[in-house]
Amino acid sequence: MTARSKQKPTLRSKTTVRLPGTYNEFITRHPGLGHAHESIAKTVESAGPLDAKSLALIKIGICIGAGLESALRSHVRRAMQHGAKPEEVEQAILLGMNTVGFPRTVAAWSWAQEQFKREI
Repeated sequence: MTARSKQKPTLRSKTTVRLPGTYNEFITRHPGLGHAHESIAKTVESAGPLDAKSLALIKIGICIGAGLESALRSHVRRAMQHGAKPEEVEQAILLGMNTVGFPRTVAAWSWAQEQFKREI
């Protein structure tokens, strides 16, 4: 581990990570794929200067474009664990309006609102 990676927490550095049940079932059945997935994720997260909050906000945008509700909720939770305020998450979602359209943006906004309620 380099000095830079010690200073910069990654999305996976939190010790209390709640993973979706389906994900847990999948990696229990296919542990090699789970380890490979985590290894790639950690490598990508440490490949540049972005902090964990920025990484999570970017992942939110990716999830909007791909229409991934469960993943979006997960990254909203991670962004907040790393200090993002609901207003920052909402701005990340609103950035999708002109790129992926109103319906996906509103859907993502509603998913985030539900996640905000769970985090209280």
